[in-house]
Amino acid sequence: MSATRAASEKQRAGRRTPAAKIVFITGGVRSGKSSFAISEALKVAGKKAFIATAEATDCEMEERIKRHKQDRGIGWKTFEEPVAVARLVEEINGRYQVIVIDCLTLWLANIMMSGLNAEKETGDFVATLRALKETKLFIVSNEVGMGIVPENELARKFRDMAGRLNQQVASASEEVYITLSGIPVKIKG
Repeated sequence: MSATRAASEKQRAGRRTPAAKIVFITGGVRSGKSSFAISEALKVAGKKAFIATAEATDCEMEERIKRHKQDRGIGWKTFEEPVAVARLVEEINGRYQVIVIDCLTLWLANIMMSGLNAEKETGDFVATLRALKETKLFIVSNEVGMGIVPENELARKFRDMAGRLNQQVASASEEVYITLSGIPVKIKG
C-alpha cells in the first residue's frame, strides 16, 4: 500500500496525523492552567493562535482580558470567539502550528446561556478534535466537579455537562495535566 493511500485511509478512519497533538490542561480556578498552557505552547515552533472564549461583559472582565493579552506577549494571533469554537478550530487548523483554547468552561457557559443545544455543540467540538491535522492544540478547562453539589438546576446541569465534556476532551488528548497551586501534574501521556 502506498504511503499516500495509507495516510488517506488513516484520515478517513478519524485518526489525526502524527503532526497533530492535543494537550488538555484542567484544574481549579486560578490554579495556573493558562500560564502553563502558554509556557508549553511557547516551546513549540511556528505560528501561534489563541482562542479566547471570554466576553468582556463588565469592566472587571475587560481588565482581565487586557492582562491576559499582555501576559501572552507578542507573537500571538488572538481570536475572540465565545460560541463557534469548533468552526474556528476547523477554519484555522493547519494555518497555525499552535492553538491555545482558553477556556472550555467559559465556552460551555456561553453556549448554555445563548440557548444553543449544548450536547450538539460539545459533540461537534470533540469530533473536530478527532479530525485535527497539523496543529498542536492546548485546551484549558476548569475542573468543576470537586466541590459541593450546586443547589440549583442550572448550576447542576452546567457542572454535569462540564464534567462530561472534560472527560471527552481528555479521552481525545495525547497528554492531560491537572494544575494544583501552580504545579502542573501529568496524568496522561
